Amino acid sequence: MSPQEGKTWPWQLLHWRPPGREARDTFFLLGLITATLLPHADHLPAWCLALAGLVLGWRAWLAASNRPLPGRWTVAAMLGVAVLSSWLQFRTLLGREAGIALLVLLMGLKTLELRARRDAFVVFFLGFFLVLTHFLYSQSLLTALWTLACTWGLLTALVLAQMPLGQPHLALAARQAARVTLLGLPVMVALFLLFPRIGPLWGIPADGVGRTGLSDRLQFGAMSEIANDQSIAMRLRVLEGQADPRQWYFRGPVLSEFDGQLWTATDELPAGEPAPESALRQGALTAPRLRYELTLEPLRIRILPMLELDPALAGETLQLDELRLLLDREHVWRSRRPISERLRFQHAAHPAATTLPQQLGSTELADYLALPPGLNPRSQAFARALSQRPALAALAAHQRPAALAEALLQHLHEQPFSYTLSPGRYGEQSPHLIDEFWFDRRLGFCEHFASAFVVMMRAMGVPARIVTGYQGADPEPQDGFWVIRQSQAHAWAEYWEAGKGWVRVDPTAAVAPNRIQRGLTLEPPPGLVGSMLGTVSPDLWRRLRNTWETLDNRWQQWVLGYTRQDQFQLLSKLGFNSPDWTALGQLAAGLIATVLGLALAWNAWQSRPHDAWTRQRLQVQRDLARLGVRVPLHLSYAHWAAALETGLGPDAQAAAALLRGWDLDRYGARPNGPSAPWRSAWRQALRRIGRRR
Repeated sequence: MSPQEGKTWPWQLLHWRPPGREARDTFFLLGLITATLLPHADHLPAWCLALAGLVLGWRAWLAASNRPLPGRWTVAAMLGVAVLSSWLQFRTLLGREAGIALLVLLMGLKTLELRARRDAFVVFFLGFFLVLTHFLYSQSLLTALWTLACTWGLLTALVLAQMPLGQPHLALAARQAARVTLLGLPVMVALFLLFPRIGPLWGIPADGVGRTGLSDRLQFGAMSEIANDQSIAMRLRVLEGQADPRQWYFRGPVLSEFDGQLWTATDELPAGEPAPESALRQGALTAPRLRYELTLEPLRIRILPMLELDPALAGETLQLDELRLLLDREHVWRSRRPISERLRFQHAAHPAATTLPQQLGSTELADYLALPPGLNPRSQAFARALSQRPALAALAAHQRPAALAEALLQHLHEQPFSYTLSPGRYGEQSPHLIDEFWFDRRLGFCEHFASAFVVMMRAMGVPARIVTGYQGADPEPQDGFWVIRQSQAHAWAEYWEAGKGWVRVDPTAAVAPNRIQRGLTLEPPPGLVGSMLGTVSPDLWRRLRNTWETLDNRWQQWVLGYTRQDQFQLLSKLGFNSPDWTALGQLAAGLIATVLGLALAWNAWQSRPHDAWTRQRLQVQRDLARLGVRVPLHLSYAHWAAALETGLGPDAQAAAALLRGWDLDRYGARPNGPSAPWRSAWRQALRRIGRRR
């Protein structure tokens, strides 16, 4: 007895046996369903995930123990629970969230009815539909790769279902699925290039997580800590001019209304003719011009952040595909709906300009002087005392705003203010939030400094407002693009100076100059993976992140950023003189016709016999039919020879001898095919029959 024969393997001790064909295929399908559900785990309700996991686990246990599936009434009861739970959670069974939750539960429950191949096909196609829903939440490269892997797995399961006999290996089915996918790849590419680009049918929703980012409101002191979001907000590629991210301020919502805690933006679209500011603007536009291309991720507001100073005038419009924007009197680009799609466009700005020329009357300026009555008395007293200092009180009216702003910045710089993302919660002991920040705590981030600065300027009689947006970019460009992250969302201030307009000032720079001059944002502690990589190489995590973001940017530029303009440019390169929708339709129709013709030709070629003996038998059968001898195709040449002699007598002896010889060759000397000159010998035998008849 060999050593191997007496050895006991671990699975023998556990009484484990490899699963049979049905159990193996079931486990594979359940694993695929789990992989398909994973991208939805962060936005599906916990009860939905728990119920789906319970059903899939139950189905796996039934397959492992070879137990029967539950009855239809049991499945119907669970379906009722799923539908009722979805209704109670979403108050509807339609819509994106409710629909996806119900689809997940239905696919899980359908696995409890896998009694025939038809049931498996239903699960497969539910899986294909669920894969598509991943793109309702993200169109990133990672999502695309995960979706591709899930699709390949579902195709593999579909191929397995078409192999009912034996126990084919999973690798064999996976190769077949990959082959079929590659055959369809040219059609997929053609549809991607030529299918008409239409407006988005849905938007990418905003998440409800408290984090840095752009918003159309600012609640002072409401969040004790902000999670620094390192996701990408936009990418900028310089087309003309000198890149200096220190000068880059991307203008977003302008906040002018303050109730003591909450700053809000006016929500009105401008009307009428452009403001008569051209003469003032000419001086501001002497700063160097920068022409750029901006790729903007979907936002949750109706405002498009643009690089300052934008040369457009209030009232002008901008058309970006299906999105129409209007420049309002606060020099903010607004749309009539939230921006829920990724945008890529080219624009120009004068980043070095710090003054927004504008002409406003006293009535309009009064909106930028309003303060809530009875709040922040210490701050207002400080502001009045500061404005009454002899050196400031003696200045002319047009000089006072700049001097007062400089005095506030000097105070911020000299006093022990600290820039932090964890300032603690303000307003728990007193409603005077600005007083608490300015005199007691002195801890905050850009929103705190900008809010306090504007309140102080208004208390000194200078119109002022908060501007939010993004400032700066990553220190180094990636693949030719400067990356602006959500963590670089920023708030600064503007004050009014007669004869100039709105002057930008950044109070945060007085406290944390590295935030503005060097683009260094505060970062949260790294996670477990980041800490481990940082131990190996302090710069490794950043390099890996930059490499991945470069790949993701190419995916966005080449695939997600492929627009109708790119389609028309493709038509121009293909020789169309006036590319339009008609030309695009003609090219698509021609391509579809070509593909159908090739498919029909391929099908005809596939249907013809490729075996030499088969082709010979078909030809001989047709020849015998013309002589009046009908022979079934499944009989051998020996039977055909006997039928030929019976029907035609001695005249067919030569032809019958050939048939018997081929029969011996087919099952003896030449199994791969008849000898080359068989046609001439057969035609000569047929002619001999014809002469004798």
